[in-house]
Amino acid sequence: MTPKLPIAAITDEYSMDLNAALDAMQATGMTGAELRMIGGKNILDLTDVELDRAIEACRTRGMEIVSIASPLLKCVLPGGPEIDPRFQQDVFGAVHTYEDQPRLADRAFAIARRTGARIIRVFSFWRTVEPEKCHDGIVKALTELADKAKAENLIIGLENEHACNVATGAETARIMAAVDRPNLKIVWDPANALVAGENPYPEGYEKLPKDRIAHVHAKDCHMEGNKPVWGPLGTRAVDWHGQIRALLRDGYKGYLSLETHWPGPAGDKFMASVICGWNLRGLAAA
Repeated sequence: MTPKLPIAAITDEYSMDLNAALDAMQATGMTGAELRMIGGKNILDLTDVELDRAIEACRTRGMEIVSIASPLLKCVLPGGPEIDPRFQQDVFGAVHTYEDQPRLADRAFAIARRTGARIIRVFSFWRTVEPEKCHDGIVKALTELADKAKAENLIIGLENEHACNVATGAETARIMAAVDRPNLKIVWDPANALVAGENPYPEGYEKLPKDRIAHVHAKDCHMEGNKPVWGPLGTRAVDWHGQIRALLRDGYKGYLSLETHWPGPAGDKFMASVICGWNLRGLAAA
């Protein structure tokens, strides 16, 4: 059961205890770690000493730090339409404003340099009732981040997020077409597109520029009304078999990174991630 694509995880989906998370990930055959929260603190709030401990924990297990899962542009875009109340705004220990973004970006870049991560994950401002009216603001912010990242040979990875203005494959494609920067790439999350009302595969995926997909998040759910019900990866509404076959067909060579979300059996999130980690390995090997 050797994966045809490398597999990784956002470590805090297993545990805030980085060592416990990495041990479980390694046992599943994962070779990459995506850092978002450690010890209850958002990655951007860690001190350099705390970061160095995290780097060492990954290195001793031969684990590549793939991405800084930052909260950049998870904030309100000034002057935009009112916020859409339908979507839960997950901030993972990081509550920041538009005015905080330059400082956060500087810290994210410094952390990427220190850890060796190539991808800095970003968003597209909290989703409004008229996302299309935020287009110019999103383009401006992403262009500035991509230009800043170019000098450091880093990738700005735009994640489609159902609680943000770019939520679907179609919305992602429009923004990518508007920002002509080769180091602005896509963090494709099929389940987020599903929650936003799109069939992620094949419809959403087929709209994406395939050569600009740098990273893929893996989680699964089905919808009950407007509410996602998260479950074991590969058992819900996302066609993960078809999606992974298409990624391989289209020459994708990046990571499949687990972002469990499922609370797990009897609310055991660690066990949920262990189960989903093995499911991911099986899906990636099929």
